[in-house]
Amino acid sequence: MSQYAIAVDPKNPQQFIQIDIPAQKPEGFDLLVQVKAIAMNPVDTKVHAGLKKNGLNDPRILGWDAAGIVTAVGAKASGFAIGDEVWYAGDITRQGSNTTHQLIDSRIVAHKANSLDWGAAAAIPLTALTAWEGLFERLRIQDGGSDKTLLIIGGAGGVGSLAITLAALRSRVRIIATASRPESAQWCLDRGADLTVDYRDLQENLLKQNIKQVDYIFCLNDTDGHWDAMSKIIAPFGHICSIVEPSAPLEQMLIRSKSVALHWELMYTRSMYQTPDIAEQGRILQQVAKLIDKGVLQGTLNKTLHGLSVENITLAHKMQLEGHMTGKIAIVY
Repeated sequence: MSQYAIAVDPKNPQQFIQIDIPAQKPEGFDLLVQVKAIAMNPVDTKVHAGLKKNGLNDPRILGWDAAGIVTAVGAKASGFAIGDEVWYAGDITRQGSNTTHQLIDSRIVAHKANSLDWGAAAAIPLTALTAWEGLFERLRIQDGGSDKTLLIIGGAGGVGSLAITLAALRSRVRIIATASRPESAQWCLDRGADLTVDYRDLQENLLKQNIKQVDYIFCLNDTDGHWDAMSKIIAPFGHICSIVEPSAPLEQMLIRSKSVALHWELMYTRSMYQTPDIAEQGRILQQVAKLIDKGVLQGTLNKTLHGLSVENITLAHKMQLEGHMTGKIAIVY
């Protein structure tokens, strides 16, 4: 079977090219996975934008969401065998998943949810890990009572869709999600939000619902644009977690006066720094698989393309950049 990948062209980083990849053998903790499906995330277009700006010397394979079949196992890898169906979100310091075969650290891999097909499975890992880590490791909403309120900014997106349900399943807090269109508002409500509000003029729209402040904020888009409103509506001793880097230093005097805790969530931290608890990502994905197979956590796949090709990778990037997707885009092959 020929092995190939779709990569950013070093001669013209605006474009993608198909490249052959040599046979690979996993060593150490690695697994070799025959990739069956991948999914798009904002990180794909952000990394591509950086490469277009700064250039590169060699082809760069993007993609950080995959589901596939284990074809070989490294000597230190445990818990996996050839033929296992797995899913993972990858490691930004290594070549990505837009390929037919990928080496991946087994500690950030889990057996995929049995009830999901390849495309639906590929659409889950990165967003599930980001949502789980942000909610339960950074914000620690599981410690909050029913008198506490969580605001999720960007509720209909890939991370927000899972964050709403995970928060409903594993905490007692009241959940408010932002949504600007009727269909995205209904999407959020269907996944467990108690209330939706338009993110435009956020403070005023919350006041219309008699909500003057919230205890937790999970910001999933445009930290810069929402920062002023977040600073005003966060309660004293509250917690803010964002996954979006700001374009400039944030004014923090107001949240400082409230003794607010500011957290950052980056799903890649464990693999990037090889932290002692790196295997926690595999454990989280295994718990997510159980919740999905029990039928209490819904997938977020919205659009499926077929075939690993330059054309489909280009189209998926275009759709991601347009910013109108509810849920995720997957490519199955």
